[in-house]
Amino acid sequence: MVDSKKHISQQDLKGHNKPGDLWISVQGKVYNVTDWTKHHPGGDLPLLSLAGQDVTDAFVAYHPGAAWQYLDKFFTGYYLEDYTVSEASKDYRKLVAEFSKMGLFEKKGHCALYTFVFMAMLFAVSIYGVFCSDSTWVHLCSGGLMGLLWIQSGWIGHDSGHYQVMSSRGINRIVQVLTGNCLAGISIAWWKRNHNAHHIACNSLDFDPDLQHMPFFVVSSKFFNSITSCYYERKLHFDSVARFLVSYQHWTFYPVMCFARINLFAQSFLLLLSKKNVPNRVQEIFGILMFWIWYPLLISCLPNWGERVMFIVASFSVTGIQHVQFCLNHFSSNVYVGPPCSNDWFLKQTQGTLNIKCSSWMDWFHGGLQFQVEHHLFPRLPRCNLRKVSPFVVELCKKHNLPYNIVSFWKSNAMTMGTLRAAALQARDLSRPVPRNLVWEAVNTHG
Repeated sequence: MVDSKKHISQQDLKGHNKPGDLWISVQGKVYNVTDWTKHHPGGDLPLLSLAGQDVTDAFVAYHPGAAWQYLDKFFTGYYLEDYTVSEASKDYRKLVAEFSKMGLFEKKGHCALYTFVFMAMLFAVSIYGVFCSDSTWVHLCSGGLMGLLWIQSGWIGHDSGHYQVMSSRGINRIVQVLTGNCLAGISIAWWKRNHNAHHIACNSLDFDPDLQHMPFFVVSSKFFNSITSCYYERKLHFDSVARFLVSYQHWTFYPVMCFARINLFAQSFLLLLSKKNVPNRVQEIFGILMFWIWYPLLISCLPNWGERVMFIVASFSVTGIQHVQFCLNHFSSNVYVGPPCSNDWFLKQTQGTLNIKCSSWMDWFHGGLQFQVEHHLFPRLPRCNLRKVSPFVVELCKKHNLPYNIVSFWKSNAMTMGTLRAAALQARDLSRPVPRNLVWEAVNTHG
């Protein structure tokens, strides 16, 4: 019997990978998602990064079963020619289905409730310390507690961006704006855009914004070639200033992390004031403005400028712990250049992540991200279930000879320092001059 299905080759599919012409394949069926980029809940970047290839593993990872019913309206009528599935992908998809049957994606436990109670206590004690004590030491501790509060709000913001922590979408949205924009001054819209790009292109030097920290830090000498960021849509210039800063990055890493929050404030404003498509822009801006009203007012209630600066430094420095945690999971892991590839999506997620070994009573401190491999493979999984699925992931990685890297918190710090130091020493190498502009190269090239 003659097959009446229309087929498209993988090479032809690759041609549909530009803005205005975005096609993807899911389980061998080809879909045109060009117009969907404006409405995609995960933003346009995942579609732009993965277009022109089969994205089944990524689709399975980031979408619940209910999302499959919406695919048909984008169907082009074509099927992918010579569509095959690797054994690792087959087992991964089976594991996703098994976790779904077990209800692990829906069972959220009481983690969010405990976190909210903890946050309320931290906020109340910090406010009480500012208004009801004249002690400088109490004010210093109040600043530290504010920083600890921001860490916990960060975990809630992270969780609510990946899955619904509340009973309804509406309440989930309120929680996002309250804990992120209003309480911490960080736009949840910016975070989702940034974080989705990170997850899709984990540890890609030119696609993953979580590795693009020029001129302060680089994790690979490939940055010395002034690569172009596909996230920021500009070249990351490795000039004399960047070389100087990078040369000492293993010394400046922790001090800079103490004030890394300033960058998050700036990135939030840059996105909200840009021409990019930002869902609920007015809500986002209003939430940010609320933060910049209450936080300066709180600081103004302190008796003098010395204590005000001390409070700010304490709150920012304590929150710096979380910024360090984000770096530990990826800085020392394998990196690559180029867009994410569906053929090795599973491999890239395991290669680019590092787990932190810790006891269950310390889970509150790491926010579930100590199980970074599990989180990247199953991003919709509530953090209370990450420890439960860990043995399954270890077995899956072992079966297919995939990396499953896990070290202690202190070892991960040492590995990150090692990565930064190696790049710093390479940056100091004067035998590699800073790249000049094209005109200079044309004038001074011989032969």
